[in-house]
Formats: sequence, C-alpha cells, structure tokens
Amino acid sequence: MITAGIDCGAKNTKTVLVCDGKVIGRGVVLTGIDQENSIQASLISACGNAAISEKDVKRFGATGSGKNTVTNSLVVNDIEAIGRCAVFFFPDARTVLDVGAEEGRAAKLDERGSGVDFVLNEKCAAGAGAFIEAMSRALEIPLTEMGPLALKSEKGIPMNAQCAVFAECEAVGLIHAGAEKRDICKAVHDAMASRIVSMIRRIGVNPEVVMLGGVAHNAALVEAVRRQLAIRKLLIPENPEFGAAVGAALIAAEA
Repeated sequence: MITAGIDCGAKNTKTVLVCDGKVIGRGVVLTGIDQENSIQASLISACGNAAISEKDVKRFGATGSGKNTVTNSLVVNDIEAIGRCAVFFFPDARTVLDVGAEEGRAAKLDERGSGVDFVLNEKCAAGAGAFIEAMSRALEIPLTEMGPLALKSEKGIPMNAQCAVFAECEAVGLIHAGAEKRDICKAVHDAMASRIVSMIRRIGVNPEVVMLGGVAHNAALVEAVRRQLAIRKLLIPENPEFGAAVGAALIAAEA
C-alpha cells in the first residue's frame, strides 16, 4: 500500500510517498498563498518522482502549519511526525531536533518515536533558518556561502543579540569594526546553535540526537550544534528536509 505524508509548512510544502516501509518518491514546492494548490502540486511532483499515478496513493497523513488544509487525510501532530521519522532512520534515537525556515522544535522520544517531552521555538527567528537568511542579506553574502565561509573561521566573536533584528544590526556593526566576514559568519552560526542547544537542554540531551529540517544541510550549523552539545556526532538522514513528511506517511500507513 502506498501512503503519502504531506508537510505543509510556512515556506515549503513537501510530500513523501512510502510503500511497504520504503520511501519511493518526494516532491516539494513553495507554499505560497494558495495552500491547497501547493499541496496538490507537491503531491503531483512526488507521484511523478515515483512514476506512479495519484490514484495509487491509498492513504494520506498531513502535518505542518497547514495540515488542516489537506483534505481526506489523517492529521498528524508535528512532534509525532518528526519522532516517528527519527526512529525510522535511526532506531536508537531518543532525541530529535527539527529546524525549519520559521521555527524549531525538539523532542525526547520513547522507543516507538512518540514524544515523551518536547519544546518549541515558534516566536523567535534566531532559532530558525530565517535567521541565517537575514544575516546573509545583512552581510551581502549568498545564503549558500554562509556555511562554507563559517567553516573557514577559527576565531570566536561573541554575538550578544538574542533577536534576529538586533543581531542584524550587530552584524553590520562588526563589519564596520573591520571584522572578517568569515568570522562574522561563524558568530552567526554559533549564536543560532546556542538558541537551538538551549532548547534541547530543556528536555535533556541523549547521545543519539537526530537533526531534521533544511538547515541540517548547513555543515557549519551542524558542527556548531554538535560542538555545543558536546556529543560525537549528529545523526542526519538523507534529505532531512522531508523528515516530518516521512513521519506523517508512516503514521498514516498504520492508521
């Protein structure tokens, strides 16, 4: 049986198709104003990727901020979705971190991936991908170059502002003070990692920590989080931005 997990987020809508416990297709589009259109477009994209028809999809699981817009679907709590994904890829995982464009969240898990405790960072961009996007504009550096530049720095510059708006002003001030852009990039990633790590510490740190979300592609942020958590490595699945969608599809298959 083929099931679809649809993660309708603030920036992107992602669909994952799962058949017999294996991911067979993925699709992603910008969410835009018309969520229903974005949901349909991401489903069409995923079906094309899997070389199947939409009629072949038997069940749907929906998660994300726009989950209630997905018709004829099982509504899946965001924490349950990322938890199920974490243990699907890494059975020993007991902590999952998911950082998207607009928010971050972390959960402590049981052996089935259900959330035992969780914490959200919904109201501050400093702990989400939008923070690095704002800093890239302030520094006039392409977003894709922020991480690689940060990894070239060996200098620690404290960034004291805990708000994205004030941090942007602080970054500009550092430029005027003659700081190297690579060092400022590292400071940006360290500051964001600090927000993320403080969130995780509220629920407790376990050795097996899974990181999901698009920012998991940013090697500088991954390293900053790993270093501040004082763990050997972060566990990251292939295509981590589809994590919640994978979890929603798996839960829908069991409904």
